[in-house]
Amino acid sequence: MATAVTDASFSPLQQIDAGVLSVGYAEAGPSDGPVVILLHGWPYDIYSFVDVAPLLAAAGYRTIVPYVRGFGTTRFLSGETPRNGQQAALALDTIALMDALAIEQAILAGFDWGARTAGVIAALWPERTTGLVSVSGYLIGSPEANKMPLPPKAELQWWYQYYFATERGRAGYDTYRRDFAKLIWQIASPRWDFDDATFDRSAASFDNPDHVAIVIHNYRWRLGLADGESHFDDLEQRLAAGPVITVPTITLEGDANGAPHPEASAYARKFSGSYAHRIIEGGVGHNLPQEAPRAFAQAVIDVVGM
Repeated sequence: MATAVTDASFSPLQQIDAGVLSVGYAEAGPSDGPVVILLHGWPYDIYSFVDVAPLLAAAGYRTIVPYVRGFGTTRFLSGETPRNGQQAALALDTIALMDALAIEQAILAGFDWGARTAGVIAALWPERTTGLVSVSGYLIGSPEANKMPLPPKAELQWWYQYYFATERGRAGYDTYRRDFAKLIWQIASPRWDFDDATFDRSAASFDNPDHVAIVIHNYRWRLGLADGESHFDDLEQRLAAGPVITVPTITLEGDANGAPHPEASAYARKFSGSYAHRIIEGGVGHNLPQEAPRAFAQAVIDVVGM
């Protein structure tokens, strides 16, 4: 049984204007240390890294943990900005945060949406990326590629994506977002014995006023059911080609990941630089950094030395 329920917390959160957002983020470690940016997914938040950050800080890393658009204290600066969840938008949010914090390069590490964002940046802006740690490997995709149907058993794992494609799904998620998120946690990490306090701490981030809009757009965009913003078209065309990632990379997978994920053999050739894949054992599910923080932190420390 994998557990990582602790009383750990972050120092008071900070807020900075970056691109189209006011980004809420946690920071730990020396201000002059090598930078690590930890990126969360859905339906999770920065507390997936609450036990990772102090390990990296103790090892001398400046560790930045931002709330993704639509989560926690991150807010749009303008009511006119489209509530867009496409992969290029999320990646550029992180680039904008790096620019706002005067960070030229960083190790990028994440899971779920965060792994995709980290991979997009490593692929398109390798000069900004000193290393990549990605749970479930290479997650860059495109609406065109997602038109290809999967076998029924695989399609079943994506049930929520098809639910979100309907207005009933949007209304259902809005009404039951905490119940929905807890169900995903249980399915994706069937052996993680999290308690109510651990879940409630993260679920508070789903009260963000833009949360539902961002989540629904993210999944509808993936299926080609919602448009992206035209100024991202060039970036999305490059991503649709499946660019190879050249920076040093460690991919991770929990041995009890109940969420849909590709086999490591399916993406190994997408990494042309120094590369390693690690299976994290002990009943570890989808929320790997919170379930196995030491293994995740060690991968971050190891990736630069590869």
